Amino acid sequence: MKNNRQTGSDYENLACNYLIKNGYEIIERNYRCKTSEIDIIAKKANWIIFIEVKYRSSREYGISLEAVNARKQMRIRKAAEIYLVTHYKRMDIPCRFDVIGIDGDKITHIKNAF
Repeated sequence: MKNNRQTGSDYENLACNYLIKNGYEIIERNYRCKTSEIDIIAKKANWIIFIEVKYRSSREYGISLEAVNARKQMRIRKAAEIYLVTHYKRMDIPCRFDVIGIDGDKITHIKNAF
């Protein structure tokens, strides 16, 4: 039986493969700072994209995309600010926040989700 971290990692791998097939370059995975974690940081054209991946095997707890609530969004934004300052030394880089929801075998990619 898999633990939650392994299951999450498997679906993040699936999301990365999806992104690569769609022209994204994966810069970093599981970026951690004091406030939060960002599942995937990718680049496409001149954009830095911060991506949250959510998986649901059933609808018992709702669909995957519903799990990215306002509190989670705020934590991801804070982590993204720290990432930009520490890696690029500035905050004026074009960026956006995407969510990839995986429900069973279905992948939904919401660009500029919040």
